[in-house]
Amino acid sequence: MESTALSFPVNFHYLNKDVKGIRRRLIFSEAAVEWTDSDSGRIPILSWCKDVEKTALTQTVNLSLHTQLFHHVAIMADCHPGYGMPIGGVIACGNAVIPYAVGVDIGCGMVAVRTDTAVESISKADLRSIVDKTGKYVPTGEGHSHRLPQEWEHFNRLPGWLDKRGRDLAERSLGSLGGGNHFMELQEGDDGFIWLMTHSGSRNIGYRIANHHHRIAIKYCRNHEEVLPTQDLSFLPVKSSEGKAYTKDMKFALDYALENRKRLMESLKTIYAGVVTGARFCDHVNIHHNYAALENHFGRDVWVHRKGATSAKKDETGIIPGSMGTHSYIVRGLGNPDSFCSCSHGAGRVMGRREASRKLTLNRCDASMKGVVFSGWKKYSGFGKRKKGAPRLDLSEAPDAYKDIEEVMEAQLDLVEPLVRLKPLGVVKG
Repeated sequence: MESTALSFPVNFHYLNKDVKGIRRRLIFSEAAVEWTDSDSGRIPILSWCKDVEKTALTQTVNLSLHTQLFHHVAIMADCHPGYGMPIGGVIACGNAVIPYAVGVDIGCGMVAVRTDTAVESISKADLRSIVDKTGKYVPTGEGHSHRLPQEWEHFNRLPGWLDKRGRDLAERSLGSLGGGNHFMELQEGDDGFIWLMTHSGSRNIGYRIANHHHRIAIKYCRNHEEVLPTQDLSFLPVKSSEGKAYTKDMKFALDYALENRKRLMESLKTIYAGVVTGARFCDHVNIHHNYAALENHFGRDVWVHRKGATSAKKDETGIIPGSMGTHSYIVRGLGNPDSFCSCSHGAGRVMGRREASRKLTLNRCDASMKGVVFSGWKKYSGFGKRKKGAPRLDLSEAPDAYKDIEEVMEAQLDLVEPLVRLKPLGVVKG
């Protein structure tokens, strides 16, 4: 599927040209955006998402006006609002890094492992046992970590500005799942094998690094009278002391996130092998989707920021998860330069967490999870108790809170080639 440059100040344009003989049509979004009197600094926007929510659209336009951006803005098929920059966005900067264009969960990503277990040889009882043991032995949920500090040779790289509380959390959180949309899954591959998958990131340390350097970026831009479309897109020159400090701390968070997922997967493999006797593991994939990296695009070395987007260089293996009740995909990158060799990092939300918990019904959410072993829906503390009846449930991760993963995959067939389609069998949520 081909992307098109967006034309402003008219409404958002998304063009599906003929692909493999299929006739597609021009679609106009009704979402209007505020505009500026000047077109200076504006760069094109290429989108693989046909229905961009108004807030995300405004954020995309703001990116196109940013003085530090190079060539164009790329919006992936799972695009939805974030802080400053949409989740599912890819940009390139010649000489700058933008902390909120990386995100607050630096290094968040996926790890997937194929087992040698044939799909038909695992029982429902085995799945329940693995899910229950994982939930018991792996720290899950916001604020939950190991009781004692963990050992890791790179803890000597923790930022010097970090306070005692931050250091303690970093040392105890390594190997913990976290909350929100983080998960550990057992999946049925259409290749005939059981797969294991985990989604997690740098935990509290990535959040602290992002916000620490964002505050510095705000101060830098104010002191240098930089004109910004929004304060959330404050930046740091790469070669400045402030920029070097951010990239150093960001790289630490990336390494922390990789190690965190590695430990989570080792825990899941150990639990799995304890239930499925003689199981062996192969085909490990461990990738980020919130980071910035120095790459060469369109003849120039640039800092590519992928926020909720995955690298999809030619022949690179990637992971695109759906929701806890829908399919996920192992993919091969096609190296499309228009997306800065990137693809979506998942299905993408269509409802915020509060909105989903208000609007979705328990019966509908239970039906969407039919056949999947999980621990049920938790109480949503953000709402407190209702005046009548039980506390509202947290339905924020239900499948209906997300876009249709099949539509998302169809929209990016010029970015990735699907290799294995994975169906969820058992899920542990953060």
